Amino acid sequence: MTVPRADSVDLTTPAASADPFAVFRALRESDPVHWSEAHRAWLITRYDDVSAAFQNKAFSNDRVRPVLERKRQAGAESAATGVLGLMTGWMVVNDPPVHTRLRKLAAGAFKGQRIAAMDEMITRIVDEHLDAFVRGSGPQDLISEVAYPLPATVIATMLGAPPEDRDRFREWSDELALVAFGTGGAARADRHERALRGLREMESYFHTLIEKRRAEPGEDMLSALMAKEGDDRLSDDELVGMCALLLFAGHETTTNSIANSVLALLRHPDQLDRLRRDPALIGPAVEELLRFDGPIKVLNRWVVAETEVRGKPIRPGERVHLVLASANRDPEKFADPDSVDLGRSPNPHIAFGKGIHACIGAQLARMETRIAVARVVERLPGLALAEEPEWKDVLASRSMEKLVVTHS
Repeated sequence: MTVPRADSVDLTTPAASADPFAVFRALRESDPVHWSEAHRAWLITRYDDVSAAFQNKAFSNDRVRPVLERKRQAGAESAATGVLGLMTGWMVVNDPPVHTRLRKLAAGAFKGQRIAAMDEMITRIVDEHLDAFVRGSGPQDLISEVAYPLPATVIATMLGAPPEDRDRFREWSDELALVAFGTGGAARADRHERALRGLREMESYFHTLIEKRRAEPGEDMLSALMAKEGDDRLSDDELVGMCALLLFAGHETTTNSIANSVLALLRHPDQLDRLRRDPALIGPAVEELLRFDGPIKVLNRWVVAETEVRGKPIRPGERVHLVLASANRDPEKFADPDSVDLGRSPNPHIAFGKGIHACIGAQLARMETRIAVARVVERLPGLALAEEPEWKDVLASRSMEKLVVTHS
């Protein structure tokens, strides 16, 4: 197979967004550590290399601060630097020891039993959205009606915010996604201005919410994050960062997980029938659907020390894109990787990352996806795809514009 040219691989083109797996297959086979001029980054596409990269200290998650410093040194104060400045304190873009401290302080709010106790609440929210969906007729968008509003409602509830504020949560999440997921096309033009406005509104909102929770603590996650006493506790700015991260990461990822899972089942009717016959299969089914077409295509890392992967020298100051979606389709790790097998075992996919930076909200995302997919399968027996979906031209996430379906 011909080695892809460095100037030819752009994962944000419409063709690559619609079917990135053909591109990934070519890269895995011919150039698994590939320099992309379009992204000014190395694309690492094989499972073993991606998995090892999570443990490689040359690849830093502190990837916002270097970009911010470079822009400021160039005198490029703008909406972009404003956005980056507000994001530098987020746990997900820091390395130890900052990351270690923030994750430890956040861990109590993400305890397994706390998440497990949300089962009934999530089921109720899903059914409320499906009730409205079932009452509709003709083609409807399952994303806008079910997959999109669900995580916003869950997050608002978790933080002790009024449910009616969920539309604001969704708007802020969308604006952040424009920056964090690397848009292509026309969306690039004003993305930083929109994101900066949204971030400032969101920070003001969360500061007010923190004051309310401090005066009236509840059983919500924000109250749990605030509960630790003593010197080693989250400052108000850190609490705002945690809320913003939960909103952003928890919303976009879960929406994509649900929508992509339903689409995969519709395109593999034998597996959909299998799940209908055996609803208890939903646990491993969701793991397989996350592997097959998960919510995140790429995770970004900043190179801080000389290293190499498969003999390719990678130098400080460069960027690396860990292509999760390609690693999860690597035939050296998964038998028949381009097929869906809801009973696949073992299934060591890395849809939520790996190591110290693995998604802290993965258990919650899995729960929401399991409940939503199970209820869709049970309550919409005549579910069918009404039109081919359009995929968003973004680098990092794997997300559709719409998922238009019919039901009977």
